[in-house]
Amino acid sequence: QVQLVESGGGSVQAGDSLRLSCAASGPTSSRYTMGWFRQAPGKEREFLAAVSWSGGTLYYANSVKGRFTISRDNAKNTVYLQMNSLRPEDTAVYYCAAKISTLVQIPRGYDYWGQGTQVTVSS
Repeated sequence: QVQLVESGGGSVQAGDSLRLSCAASGPTSSRYTMGWFRQAPGKEREFLAAVSWSGGTLYYANSVKGRFTISRDNAKNTVYLQMNSLRPEDTAVYYCAAKISTLVQIPRGYDYWGQGTQVTVSS
């Protein structure tokens, strides 16, 4: 069982940056593929980025490639999402997720989810 807790959300202006954190706990949490998703009101959940357990493989959705960066620190059991040049359309609840599968490029099959953190970007 893996528990995930996101933090770092908030209200910012367009063009600002935020870094989200996801603290993972559990006996083998550092061995999981980790991903970030978001869900805006009235919209489906959207995959953003994923990182392999080693941190060596990264995968991004086209919508955030070049603006968002995913990383992980296994010593701290924490995954990060650095978000730059934020836009009002980035407003959503952001979730981190974990899966046993090593298929980083497949944005499905996540086994564990955090409770989410709100990001609001105003123009």
